[in-house]
Amino acid sequence: MFLEVVNPDRPTGGFKFAVFDFDGTLSLIREGWLNVMIPYFVDELAQTPKCEELGEVERVVRDFVEHLTGKQTIYQCFQLQEEIKRRGGAPKEALDYKYEYLRRLDIRIKDRVEGLSAGTIQHSNLMVPGSVELLQMLERHGVTSFLASGTDHPYVVAEANALGLKPYFGDRMYGALDDYKSFSKQMIINKIIEDNGLQGSELLVIGDGYVEIENGKGSGGYAIGVASFEADPGRVDEWKRERLIRAGADIIIPDYAEMDVLENWLFPSSLPS
Repeated sequence: MFLEVVNPDRPTGGFKFAVFDFDGTLSLIREGWLNVMIPYFVDELAQTPKCEELGEVERVVRDFVEHLTGKQTIYQCFQLQEEIKRRGGAPKEALDYKYEYLRRLDIRIKDRVEGLSAGTIQHSNLMVPGSVELLQMLERHGVTSFLASGTDHPYVVAEANALGLKPYFGDRMYGALDDYKSFSKQMIINKIIEDNGLQGSELLVIGDGYVEIENGKGSGGYAIGVASFEADPGRVDEWKRERLIRAGADIIIPDYAEMDVLENWLFPSSLPS
């Protein structure tokens, strides 16, 4: 089943603005980031005086990294600091952990970004299927799209541009800042609603993480949970699906491949009578 309806009583249509998450929602450039962050954090905890056996450390790290997925990267680094303290260690600054993680991640994804820029990798190979078609469909219905990501702002802009997505977002792309208190997805959603005098029902929130879904639903928006299986696009990631449903997603989809189905659900009044 392509489209799973979780909250059938929520009305659709009348959307004016959409807020997208980026990684795993549109972009697959950072697919595999867990395989960078988790081993790095495990290595840091393994150096503490009261460290458990490796299997338990890996479980602890995976639990908190996955729980905080969707928030700014710095929050996972804050939690790493706490775990190091609990084991008798002296943690570094959270930003130090963040920068080292980004350095390691850059090694993993550098060829992807360069390949996109050089034209040796097609945009569609590193996007959730149907992403461009979805953005074009929303444009046709007069919906203005925003991008709000927990990934650092310069990387979001550079990677969105590499994927050819700038025409759909313009300067409406937002990402995490070193001054983490100056940015959150909730801030972006609040600003859109306040600046445009929106009713919550006029806002569409699209993401694969619990943060944007919770924030969007808390503001009265309609939430599309994208349970994308990043390593094998087209399949439903059951871990994401369960998490998105708990966060309040109104519908669950694996991607945007069946655009007619999704468009007809979101904009039923546009159907031929």
